[in-house]
Amino acid sequence: MLPLIVFAVGLAYSNYRQDRSEATRRVLETVRSMRVVLDSEVQRITGGLQVLALSDSLQNRDFDGFRRLAVGFISQYGGDSVLLLADRSGHQLFSTVTTETANLPPRNNREIVERVFASKAPQYSDLFVGSTKKRPIVTVEVPVLRNGDVVYALSFSPPITIFQKLVEQQRPNDQWTVSLLDTKARVFARTPNPGETFGKQASGALYDAMSRAPEAALSTVSLDGVALSSAFTRSQLTGWTVVAGVTESSLIAPLWRNIAITGLIGGILLLVGLTFAVRMATTIARGEMLHNLLIEELNHRVKNTLALMQAIAVQTFRSASRDERSKFEGRLGALAEAHNLLSQEKWASSELRDVIARALRPFLLSNPDRIRMAGPAVPLSPRLAVVLSMIVHEIATNAAKYGALSNETGRVTLDWEVLADESTPRLRLLWTEIGGPPVTVPVQRGFGSRLIERSARDQLGGEATVDFLPRGVVCTVICALEETR
Repeated sequence: MLPLIVFAVGLAYSNYRQDRSEATRRVLETVRSMRVVLDSEVQRITGGLQVLALSDSLQNRDFDGFRRLAVGFISQYGGDSVLLLADRSGHQLFSTVTTETANLPPRNNREIVERVFASKAPQYSDLFVGSTKKRPIVTVEVPVLRNGDVVYALSFSPPITIFQKLVEQQRPNDQWTVSLLDTKARVFARTPNPGETFGKQASGALYDAMSRAPEAALSTVSLDGVALSSAFTRSQLTGWTVVAGVTESSLIAPLWRNIAITGLIGGILLLVGLTFAVRMATTIARGEMLHNLLIEELNHRVKNTLALMQAIAVQTFRSASRDERSKFEGRLGALAEAHNLLSQEKWASSELRDVIARALRPFLLSNPDRIRMAGPAVPLSPRLAVVLSMIVHEIATNAAKYGALSNETGRVTLDWEVLADESTPRLRLLWTEIGGPPVTVPVQRGFGSRLIERSARDQLGGEATVDFLPRGVVCTVICALEETR
């Protein structure tokens, strides 16, 4: 369950990254759309002013006649708007505020007047304090041409509320912050908190980005101290900049919500999985305990049986020779050693080397180096382990009585290999004696030789051969290997 929970959290984070990328694109599209709306509104104002600039009354310096046209124009914007006329020096020749033109103050923003006369084209001001309203305003300026020359600068200061309504209408929801900035990055319309931020310069990261590019998307901190995913675009018409941003918390909230849901569901599933695992582990442990108990019971009964067999043998062979009793007890001991090894392995597979070492242990007590063993690791089934243990014990017993292990100089080499040339792999065991007493072929086979051959043939499905060579006995045992578990 843990990998699934981690995968689900990773998937939620991947979805968050996609949603964030989509939000960034949406913010950029929003500011572009707002810029189009802003430019349309400003062009409408500019077009109306250009029509006024072409009026006959203005061309003929009939300011009284022009006043009627001017009042009609500003009436559509409200009484807070002002229309005025100035010459190149900034001297006001006309104002909708008063009919006393002789006492009108000079223009405060001489720079934009000079730009109108120099460019002969409409101009748009930054935020400045108007000489008439005595408070911050922005203006739209158009030239009044006569015979191709600029004679006046017609200036209109629309109410700031026009732009404020524009950003409020374009704001998608209350998670967004929308602002209009002049070319010096000062706020003249904003939502939320327009009163507290009016006239303030944009935050540092946004100001730096605006100085480098006309359009970009970035992460910023608003003038209210709120982290935003923002975008801005600059109007080529006015030079003003539209800025919009959505709160980072609204973007990351779905991520935390998805992680919380994933964690809750994952926790429930993990708890269910742990409960199931504990029950399964308990069942397995109980089964393992029962298995061990049965193995111990089997071991106990087999040992009791072997002990009973030994007691019966003692009674049976009471009149037999000591040599005969020793043979039988040795064979019984080999069977017991094989059983002990299987008991240690829980009656699973045993290693061939361990089985042989157990069977030969009594013959290695005085000189462990007399028997050299070599061969690969071969796992044996319980049946093969018991039979091979009996065969090896019988071969070693004969060697101890008559062969290489019956003197102080004899040596035995025990090699084995796995033959894989057929569909079923086979084991070949080779017992070679050297240095023992001179070997002669016996007149008749003893019980030990017959036991070796019959066990290999009848119980292992293989064969065993005993060759009585002059230099020493060579015994070869070949049997099929069974699949072990």
